[in-house]
Amino acid sequence: MQTTYFYAAALLYVVCALLPLRLRGLIAAGTSLAWLLHAGALWFDMHAPGGLRIGFAVMLSAALWVSVAAYLVENRNFALDGLRRMVLPCAAIAAVLPAVFPGSVFQLKGQSPAFGWHIAVAVLAYSTLTIAAFHAVLMALQEARLHTRAPAPARWFGRSLDQLPALLTMEKLLFRLIGIGFILLTLTVLSGVVFSEQLFGAALKWDHKTVFALLSWVLFGALLAGRRWKGWRGKTALRFTLAGFATLVLAYVGSRFVFEVVLHRVVA
Repeated sequence: MQTTYFYAAALLYVVCALLPLRLRGLIAAGTSLAWLLHAGALWFDMHAPGGLRIGFAVMLSAALWVSVAAYLVENRNFALDGLRRMVLPCAAIAAVLPAVFPGSVFQLKGQSPAFGWHIAVAVLAYSTLTIAAFHAVLMALQEARLHTRAPAPARWFGRSLDQLPALLTMEKLLFRLIGIGFILLTLTVLSGVVFSEQLFGAALKWDHKTVFALLSWVLFGALLAGRRWKGWRGKTALRFTLAGFATLVLAYVGSRFVFEVVLHRVVA
């Protein structure tokens, strides 16, 4: 059933990305329906008998699901049609990834009932900060286009960049995403300490996931502190955002992609 939901959501995302702006009501309704179908597909796909199904495809699909949610919420306050034309095609691709790469099941037998929530918060943290990185790249492209007036790589892409909100508005959205993602990442780290104590008898298991997750937490925390006390913005914010995102990829998604797709190994 979830496979049907994934493909239905992807189809609706594509249709809503192609609809003309004058059909705002239809776009909003179709995108909302696609988002709900996507959510249902992820829910049923992740809940396996006795455990949770986790993999790089689920993580990326959840990330784009969060991006669509952010678009739906913020589009009520700002004109984000340019973002629609970029986010929805990406969401369509990401929606079908779990159907192609199912990942592996992490068994929850014998675990605390709260352990599932730890995993859910971690997925949301990774997803939100992934979208923040995507948002930061868009800002960099938007700024470069404004300063150089160079032609965009493709006509549709150039029009989408031109339709984005002003850079100051985009910056507000970026730091809102980073702030939410940092809170979720903090909860992930703290709950991870609790479950690491239960599972391994130590507050932290110093593997690559722990090291890179903590490094990412430090980078995003430093960015928010620098923004608050030093007024960091522009290229500095972009560097910190992309560095923090890169460490998250190394912590989880990237390693799982290598194991599942390149090496064809099942990992927990």
